[in-house]
Amino acid sequence: MSSSIRKAINSDALTRLAQAIAVAVSATLAGCSSHVPQTEAAHTPNIAARAKQKPIWLSEKPTPQIPQDVWERMRQGFQLQEGLGVNPRIEQQRLWFASNPSFLENAGERGSLYIHYIVERLEERNMPLELALLPVIESAYNPMAYSRADAVGLWQFIPSTGRYFNLRQTRFYDGRRDITASTTAAMDYLTRLHDMFNGDWLLALAAYNAGEGTVSRAIERNEKLGLPTDYWNLPLPAETQAYVPKLLALSQVVLAPEAYGVNLNPIANEPYFQVVEINQRMDLSKVAAVANIDEDELFQLNPAFKQRTTIDGPQHLLVPTSKAQLLTASLSTMRPDELISQRPLKPVFDGVDNSEVATLKRAYRVKRGDNLGTIAKANKVDVKDLQRWNKLTGKDLKVGQTLVMQDKTNKRNTGRINTVVAANAKTKTKATKPQTQYKVQQGDSLYIVAKRFNVEMQHLKRWNPRVGQALKPGQMLTVASPH
Repeated sequence: MSSSIRKAINSDALTRLAQAIAVAVSATLAGCSSHVPQTEAAHTPNIAARAKQKPIWLSEKPTPQIPQDVWERMRQGFQLQEGLGVNPRIEQQRLWFASNPSFLENAGERGSLYIHYIVERLEERNMPLELALLPVIESAYNPMAYSRADAVGLWQFIPSTGRYFNLRQTRFYDGRRDITASTTAAMDYLTRLHDMFNGDWLLALAAYNAGEGTVSRAIERNEKLGLPTDYWNLPLPAETQAYVPKLLALSQVVLAPEAYGVNLNPIANEPYFQVVEINQRMDLSKVAAVANIDEDELFQLNPAFKQRTTIDGPQHLLVPTSKAQLLTASLSTMRPDELISQRPLKPVFDGVDNSEVATLKRAYRVKRGDNLGTIAKANKVDVKDLQRWNKLTGKDLKVGQTLVMQDKTNKRNTGRINTVVAANAKTKTKATKPQTQYKVQQGDSLYIVAKRFNVEMQHLKRWNPRVGQALKPGQMLTVASPH
């Protein structure tokens, strides 16, 4: 057989063999699919059992933890930061806060009594929590703040606007200083402005400062000229031009206080005060004694009672949460005459000018019988300075006239604490007792100063026997170390 024939036969044989193997493999695979061995079936996953297991949803997110600090809670509710970009007007205001860290620190300390309440009310209305910082801009969180425009309280309502939002004002009670009532009024007003300007919070804030008429006229002017009508492009008064950037800048500082050298003490994310119902006239000093509440702290929570007695105001008091139960129990067992003092009624605090929170100024309303000499002496200023600050050419004054007084201290040095060491004259040892001379700042009270230095109120009063409850900016207080 020739070699060519042999190769052809071998090739044909190999082809048939490959076909036979392919058929055999196909049959084997078909058989495996219908007959699984017992041992293999035992290890086959139980699909039905697996289907009964609780599914794991990859989209589920862990429940966010509730912040322990109100500052953090506030940050989580900021709504006005998006789309701001680089804005020189905001940067200018942010630089001021970074250069004056004590301003926000002190305002935060004063506001620690009220911020939790305000944040909760804003959250209930789904309003931006940046608005909880508005009292920092308006009053440095001083409920007794008073401006030359006769604006009063945390939210700085003028008389007419206050009355429009049901903040009653009498000789004994001023609702503009009422913590809860003025907060409700401010949120009602801001909500109304927000709706008026089609949901634009920046325009609403501008109107809160300058009035809705001023902002509306500025919008109409730009519309006629074919110009943009957003806040940043409106021809508004200088104060209003800075007002909104000031709040936005302050919010950015609160977002990252360490980056700007600001130390914000934590504020517990829990109610500081509780409402206690009353049904009779009471003297606040008597109430403080009954419930073991610091008298000055009680005044800070109820500043609307101008003469320290519950006349003309609501039938409730704000008291520290920890003392509410004790006060309620005490009131139920006391006679009405035990809660009324026989002292003559007079205002709690003198008005403090807060028209420009970055400066230290005071305002004095002229009373019958006043003259420049007596006013200057009472406020420890010179008559010439009084005339210069108020542009007075003579010495004639009118009853009801408002005089402005300024602190002579350089603003950059205001409020600094100068520590001195004084020998303890009452002992025969050579030991010395450190003392601090503290200059009272705008919005300070004995309670706030005692809290700042971690000393007891009774000790602070003992070290400063000539100082009354109402402090005035510029007064010097002696504060001894508690150790």
